[in-house]
Amino acid sequence: MDAAHASPSAALRQRGLTLIELLVVIAVASVLLGWAVPGLQAMSARHEVTAEAHRLRVALSLGRNTAITRRTPVIVCPSPDHRRCVMDDWSAPLAIVLGPLAGNEFSESALLRVIEANRGVRVSYRQDGKPVRYGALGRPAGHNGTFRICGRHEQGAQLVLSNFGRVRAGSAIDC
Repeated sequence: MDAAHASPSAALRQRGLTLIELLVVIAVASVLLGWAVPGLQAMSARHEVTAEAHRLRVALSLGRNTAITRRTPVIVCPSPDHRRCVMDDWSAPLAIVLGPLAGNEFSESALLRVIEANRGVRVSYRQDGKPVRYGALGRPAGHNGTFRICGRHEQGAQLVLSNFGRVRAGSAIDC
């Protein structure tokens, strides 16, 4: 008997999945998800650290290039409110400011650019509580500095700011 002449009850029995087939598919999918999810979480954490390192590089390079181009001091510092530098949290938005600061505050006209913050990543810089100050030649005042970037799942990286104002990637770190 061909399919065109089959009874309606035979056609109903041939459609759909059995309970056993459905359970096998769910079990295989569960095993695959259990294997893939930790890897995806670690990859996402590495990506967040890499994105934060890129954000810092961009801010520091822009500050250095602006100081050289304009032949004037430029400051790069964390500024959550876009009005003053707060040195304890380099995870905050980064302000690029023209000229010297009055205390830790700067005027709106001195603010050149703000680079917004990423979420879920902690950044620390040397403990002396000072911003990165580039002179007219593009050299930061002070000494070499190391940024420590810590993300989720113990992922971390370092960026090193040299006395010449260049930024290089340091070794990967455990946070």
